[in-house]
Amino acid sequence: MIRVAVFDAYGTLFDVSAAARAFAEAPGNGAFRAVWQTVARDWRLKQLQYSWLRAITGAHTDFWTVTGEGLDWALEASGISDPDIRENLLALYWELDAYPEVPQMLATLKENGLSTAILSNGSPDMLDGAVQSANVGEFLDDVLSVESVGIFKPDSSVYDLVGKRFGVERNEVLFVSSNGWDAAAASGYGFRTAWVNRASEPVDRLPWKPEWILSELSGIPELAEKA
Repeated sequence: MIRVAVFDAYGTLFDVSAAARAFAEAPGNGAFRAVWQTVARDWRLKQLQYSWLRAITGAHTDFWTVTGEGLDWALEASGISDPDIRENLLALYWELDAYPEVPQMLATLKENGLSTAILSNGSPDMLDGAVQSANVGEFLDDVLSVESVGIFKPDSSVYDLVGKRFGVERNEVLFVSSNGWDAAAASGYGFRTAWVNRASEPVDRLPWKPEWILSELSGIPELAEKA
């Protein structure tokens, strides 16, 4: 029986491409418009890669630093050196949009009696900004950050935070992530898992697999009820 629904934040509840897309669509940014999708993709990839490398080498830092370093790489790879573009993109990262189905999905989970939470690599201030910007705070019982354990996912101490906070067994948690590797690692940990595969990517070749694969989040309440 599922008692708690836990969500990754970036790319799962919040659209991480929104910052680059919003800047590209603003007047006067035509040159960036031509490369924004490449920048957004590279930015996200490096953000994740740097978190993994820091985790396995014990060189932890906060996620805001990793986010800036990932953006620096992405901008340089696209031949962009304008510091104003960098600052504008980082500022917009604090105002990410939630995916359209997110508020109603979270509200339904709460109506159904489940506890809900975010479990994210993000630092607390980043997550607070995203939750406020998306207006979903009323539907969340907690926002859990890796900063309380000092290492990024998929280290098991991060997933431990859920049981410590809610007092539930691992198989009573539905963990939802847009990152295939995150959903897979959470499966290995013992959570019930759903991978939100918006881009129709192949399943990662890892020892574990997500239990369910969805194209978006609106079906999560029904899935949690039947699991």
